[in-house]
Amino acid sequence: MSQTPDRGPAGNDTSPAIVAIPTYNERDNIETTVAAALAGCDRIDILIVDDSSPDGTGEIADALAAAEPRVHVLHRAEKQGLGAAYLAAFDWATRHGYRTVVEMDADGSHDPADLPRLLAALDDGADVAIGSRYIPGGAVRNWALHRLALSRGAGVFTRAMLGLRVKDVTAGYRAYRLDGLHKLQLDTVNSVGYCFQIDLTWRAVKAGFDIREVPIVFTERRAGASKMSGAITVEALWNVSRWGLAHRARQLKSALRRGRIEG
Repeated sequence: MSQTPDRGPAGNDTSPAIVAIPTYNERDNIETTVAAALAGCDRIDILIVDDSSPDGTGEIADALAAAEPRVHVLHRAEKQGLGAAYLAAFDWATRHGYRTVVEMDADGSHDPADLPRLLAALDDGADVAIGSRYIPGGAVRNWALHRLALSRGAGVFTRAMLGLRVKDVTAGYRAYRLDGLHKLQLDTVNSVGYCFQIDLTWRAVKAGFDIREVPIVFTERRAGASKMSGAITVEALWNVSRWGLAHRARQLKSALRRGRIEG
């Protein structure tokens, strides 16, 4: 792991900021993604979180960190899922004095040119800035129709079950204030796959956070295989269903209690 440089606040309370990039078998993408992120925003550092990729991604990450002081690497012993990787990144960022963390995919689907706009939303007072594909100005490029339908359907189902107004609840390109993140009881988060994004969105809404969606254009990965699987979809469906049923039960209980009081 490279050593963290001595970095102080850069004139606002969301700096310094770090971009967390989880990797597993991303050797064909990681160099290009890191280079583009560094070039696209001069106020960020990068933390590559590698889950012992058998394709050598971790070794490439170490070489990048050795050549560039803004790049850091966190090696993990085994593949434990997206959620665990981000939780480890949040902890690392906190221990190393960062105030903001950005989640970004390694595969090139997230445009680094959008980093300044995500950070600007936090500078303007937001607690969470979500790079949204499904608000005006947002779009998805090069996805198969079934993949787009799955994503759209998951969003509709999740918003209906949880009563959310966030349009892109599964978005993986987002920025958080770290002081806010630690109010979300992260030690109780056990979502493994992309449900992790729904989980944190739901927690942020319940905590009353200022959540702002910033339009982005999402482009299908440049190379390598998608990590999406049936197990990830089932996890999201199960968790959203049980969270939603519990939420609606609480609403019903509250309504009945108000009715008794008013009666």
